[in-house]
Amino acid sequence: MRSKIDQLLAEIDSLTAVSREELEALRVRLMGKKGSITALFDDFKQVAAEEKREIGQLLNVLKTKAAEHINALRDVLEAKTETSASTDLSMPGHPAPSGARHPLSIVRNEIIDIFKHLGYTVAEGPEVEDDYHVFGALNFPPEHPARDMQDTFFVTTGDNPVLLRTHTSSVQVRSMETARPPIRIICPGRVFRNEAISARAHCIFHQVEGLYIDENVSFADLKQSVLYFAREMFGADVQIRLRPSYFPFTEPSAEVDVSCNICKGKGCNVCKYTGWLEIMGCGMVDPNVLEASGIDSKKYTGFAFGMGIERIAMLKWQVKDLRHYFENDVRFLSQFKTAL
Repeated sequence: MRSKIDQLLAEIDSLTAVSREELEALRVRLMGKKGSITALFDDFKQVAAEEKREIGQLLNVLKTKAAEHINALRDVLEAKTETSASTDLSMPGHPAPSGARHPLSIVRNEIIDIFKHLGYTVAEGPEVEDDYHVFGALNFPPEHPARDMQDTFFVTTGDNPVLLRTHTSSVQVRSMETARPPIRIICPGRVFRNEAISARAHCIFHQVEGLYIDENVSFADLKQSVLYFAREMFGADVQIRLRPSYFPFTEPSAEVDVSCNICKGKGCNVCKYTGWLEIMGCGMVDPNVLEASGIDSKKYTGFAFGMGIERIAMLKWQVKDLRHYFENDVRFLSQFKTAL
């Protein structure tokens, strides 16, 4: 048996095939059900016990070498096929697929462009913040639920712990500390909250918040700015409504709804048959917030607003699951090539 193995090992390197049919015949002759190597493995049962180890190793070497040689011959044949005279080398190549902007980037840029037309500038700040800029300077009392560990990702503890910002309002605080009115900024960015991931919520999302501070700024200015944004984003015929709400850093505060752009206010499953869709929160900046940043609240007033970019994108394109924005599925992202 050893001599048969040695003979096949010596022959393998000289075996050739000039077509796929010859290659397949060679594979069957060596490794098919009735092939030479297969027969040797069948005869292995008769080998004496003291020789099984050595003969078994030789058989494995033979089988591996035969498989590698057949694969090498197959690669040569395929390469020849690709470059054969039958190939029309003048044919144009396959176009490289083009990429697309992420839908959140598209909406973010649209929001920024809309408010730039109103004179707003973009302000940015750190994602890892301290408690004062995220909560303290924004009139959050120490016992406020948003300070609970279930809502906020804390990095350190202490009198002024470090945390992952839960909103981009911290950028507004830093802007008020370093700039003097008039202040007209928008603050786009990524924020973090300790929430369960689902079709309607995520622990990471994106916001755009705005701040306008000057003399004689009124709630009417806020309403007109919001109406202008809604019609630029969702269409000229969209309507808005403001519902009273509560935020620690604004007073009075309101939630902003727009008329459903799917059913045109008649009611559907997207708007839960109310005809309205919520898009943002807003309100007049609380005097305590102005004073905490060194701004005279008797001379200056202002308004602030904030919206989730994912929320606007979901309404704009009727995306039902928030998780699509974070999974990087090319099938989903490629749908937004025309939205650049």
